[in-house]
Amino acid sequence: MISFTCDYCEGAHPLILEALQRTNMVQEQGYGADSFCASAKAKIRAAIGCPDAEIFFLVGGTQTNSTVISAMLRGPEGVLAAQTGHIAVHEAGAVEFTGHKVLTLPQHEGKMRADELADWLERFHADGSWDHMVYPGMAYISFPTEYGTIYSKAELEQIYAVCKAHGMPLFVDGARLGYGLASPAADLTLKDLATLCDVFYIGGTKVGALCGEAVVFPRGNVPPHFFTTVKQHGALLAKGRLLGVQFDTLFSDDLYLQISRHAIEMAMRVKALFADRLFIDSPTNQQFPILTASEVAALKDKVLFEIWETLPDGRFVTRFATSWATTPEQVDYLASLLPRRK
Repeated sequence: MISFTCDYCEGAHPLILEALQRTNMVQEQGYGADSFCASAKAKIRAAIGCPDAEIFFLVGGTQTNSTVISAMLRGPEGVLAAQTGHIAVHEAGAVEFTGHKVLTLPQHEGKMRADELADWLERFHADGSWDHMVYPGMAYISFPTEYGTIYSKAELEQIYAVCKAHGMPLFVDGARLGYGLASPAADLTLKDLATLCDVFYIGGTKVGALCGEAVVFPRGNVPPHFFTTVKQHGALLAKGRLLGVQFDTLFSDDLYLQISRHAIEMAMRVKALFADRLFIDSPTNQQFPILTASEVAALKDKVLFEIWETLPDGRFVTRFATSWATTPEQVDYLASLLPRRK
């Protein structure tokens, strides 16, 4: 059955599989001290325009979020995120499991607003009993958000300015980073992103790799003992070469953005199929049509998708996600299942 449930239904891009096969019998050092990781890091540093960036390859998104956040926070500190942020909803309390609370702010189509972040921080510090509360130690956003929306460069500048004013780092979850940067609606680049946060990661799992995320500290601002912290959190591969080969391939010949653009092209075709019944105007690979119970029933045995939320009137917000591997034929098949609308 064809699936639009998520963007990691397939294995990996063929060029990655070819590279893994080609390098399979080359002997290398473990834990990321191999030539493939070194090459991938050099290519990423060039792509972000930060020659002093420190880069670490971790195994998955949840491990990356919990590891980075716990490494950058002190004991009594928590992390600020939108109510719909991945760390607040779909990571099974992984951040809280490390001893740090997720402090939530209102979300606006999945996004955090700079003015509300500033207001929250001002009210916190004005509270005479703030030292009895969880201290806001950093801010977290995802790009794209969990609703497929993206921050403009101006919005990101404003959020980062608030963070800097309060001496607080900003962490950008880039699990779907390629799909955000490749969107025609995006007005910032990978180099821009590197200047507008303190740490971010380049998602591989959802953008063509078998697994893996590349954590980037753009200005040599890595927390002390971060490598050890990664291992402590179970996010370090002994065969780190497996991640190095993948990211080295993704950052050769613009492959990362090239395959991301393909996903966006397929998503825009899906979006057109539901043009008059979209819950949100997403410019990325996640689309959120509103379907009735009967429409869901008619589709669910023929194509896979997700129920995202239920509206008060009983209709469902669904999610159809495309990926680097989605084909035009798959979108055509989805179109054939939908009744023609006058």
